[in-house]
Amino acid sequence: MDIHVLEDGAAEFSIEGFAIAHEKDLAKQDKFGVIQHKYWVNEEAKTGFCLMEAPDKQACHDLHAEAHGHIAYNIIEILDIEFNLFMGAGIKDDRDLAHTLSGEIDMGHRTILMVGCFDLSGKYGHYINHILRLVAEYEGILVLLPNDEIMASFVYASYAMKCALSILKLLYPLSNSFEYSLSIVTGNPVDKEGHNLFEETKKKIQHLYEIGLNNRILIDSSTEKLIGKEHNFSNIANQKKIRVINEDDFLFLEKLLLVLNNKLHLSSFKSEDLTTSIGMSKAQIYRKVKSLTERSSNTLIRDLRLRRSLSALKKNNKTVAEIAYELGFNSPTYFTRVFRKRFGVLPTSFAKLTNAQSLAR
Repeated sequence: MDIHVLEDGAAEFSIEGFAIAHEKDLAKQDKFGVIQHKYWVNEEAKTGFCLMEAPDKQACHDLHAEAHGHIAYNIIEILDIEFNLFMGAGIKDDRDLAHTLSGEIDMGHRTILMVGCFDLSGKYGHYINHILRLVAEYEGILVLLPNDEIMASFVYASYAMKCALSILKLLYPLSNSFEYSLSIVTGNPVDKEGHNLFEETKKKIQHLYEIGLNNRILIDSSTEKLIGKEHNFSNIANQKKIRVINEDDFLFLEKLLLVLNNKLHLSSFKSEDLTTSIGMSKAQIYRKVKSLTERSSNTLIRDLRLRRSLSALKKNNKTVAEIAYELGFNSPTYFTRVFRKRFGVLPTSFAKLTNAQSLAR
């Protein structure tokens, strides 16, 4: 699959122009062993995507070069199963232009919803099924993940938001017994750089997942804009449960989480150490972290360690002491104390609980 981007100041970008180029590709494709399947066009964003079957990337490049000269910005290899999970079945017209199942032109972008879930009491595991039903109700496609997250892909950003708000309403009464986070990001199947499907989108949503809080929905600015066009949400940025993260915020988060991911295992690591790594003063970092996460830098560091301990405890292949030291806690005793204060349960009890649930399944 490839991405074509028309730079500002270049010729007019249109569906008709893309269709003409596609016809030229069809006329030449046999020569390069390529089969053109479908294409997506977003006139407003001046982007287009081609889905092809080919012996290699070079054959796709050479076909475009000879057929019409419009070279793709990037070409990636994809698996059928991953493509279908993120993009859905969809339909195409007699010119191979992609359409949604409702018949509208499919512009190619998708809105991805991630829900992180940890049942702390063992009483609410069945709520996962409720979440999955809500995803289906709002026409989301479930993307299977091996960890503790549910990820779903939506054609419409407004449907993803409605789904997230319904999940928030469902889980809100469980806030003291169910640790969760809700994040939404919109992006393209192929980025200007990268090697994987929705690579930039998945990276962004992982950043939001890591800083997420119960009773909040974190979204990117692209999703906010699309929701405004698709559905009449009244000034979404002012809704208390929804926080919009802009591009500058994502750049900061990327730097911050890169440092934290490399340093969390060090018990000596404190918020003061961020100043050297990020190149901002302690006060600047504190204000930025506080505005984005509603926590101080030290509290965020502690919460990241604790949330990762939940995943480690669920795997049940290490002792509590091993997990505590690997995540940078000074001692198992201190880890147990802050874990219980944060989640209302002992780490040993949570590990036994999740192990019992696994055996029951």
